[in-house]
Amino acid sequence: MTRIPDIGLGTFRLQGQQAYDAVANGLVAGYRHIDTAQIYANEAEVGAALAASGIPREQVFVTTKVWTEHLRAGALVDSIKESLRKLRLEQLDLALIHWPSPGDEVPLDESMQALLQARELGLTRAIGVSNFTIAHLRTAIAAVGAPNIATNQIELHPFLQNRAAAGFTREAGIRVTAYMPLAVGKAVAHPVIQGIAQRLQATPAQVTLAWLLARGHVVIPSSTRREHLEQNLAATRVQLAPADLAAIDALDAGERIATPEFAPRWD
Repeated sequence: MTRIPDIGLGTFRLQGQQAYDAVANGLVAGYRHIDTAQIYANEAEVGAALAASGIPREQVFVTTKVWTEHLRAGALVDSIKESLRKLRLEQLDLALIHWPSPGDEVPLDESMQALLQARELGLTRAIGVSNFTIAHLRTAIAAVGAPNIATNQIELHPFLQNRAAAGFTREAGIRVTAYMPLAVGKAVAHPVIQGIAQRLQATPAQVTLAWLLARGHVVIPSSTRREHLEQNLAATRVQLAPADLAAIDALDAGERIATPEFAPRWD
């Protein structure tokens, strides 16, 4: 199974020069895991920054996600080829289904088989899913087998700990990737997290990311500021005590940020 680096650079909501600069600065800071998606409309900028960095291809783990319009068997592989063209790559490290088909219009087994075909064609080293409920993940596992699913990327932060979905994912032997790990800035403003950060002489973002890492999750924070990129990457060096972990665990309030109209019925 392909190993996903524990911390990566998310590029959601970053476009144009901002996306290019964030990836370029992130690579200079030491990031070797970049996460993008077809719907982000920034694959070309991500690819340009990767190409300009001069970093050997095998040293950077690149993920993109297939949008819902491309989930049919006849479209999925071609969409990944187009992503590769934009990213200036010959192979992805990880390709995900971004969301289940709205209303389950496209059968999930059809999409998963097409994704597996993309891997067999050498277009990606690993495959996985994103925003999958337990029911969707069960169907995906039945279609291609849990060992063929590298991750389920879901919204997960102190205020939405997604314990049912995350627990099921882990029990299936699939890694959880936490997106929006800082709750779009809310986490860094919370007094419990600020208090822990002050005591440990860390940033609140580092404490939040360290909590997620301690729970075994992959994290993909996003930032456009070089100092924040560097600080977030250093979260791997922050060690939280059991009491700190428990205090952040207690912040769970089921507060979901990503709620598009086509979202599935959450667990």
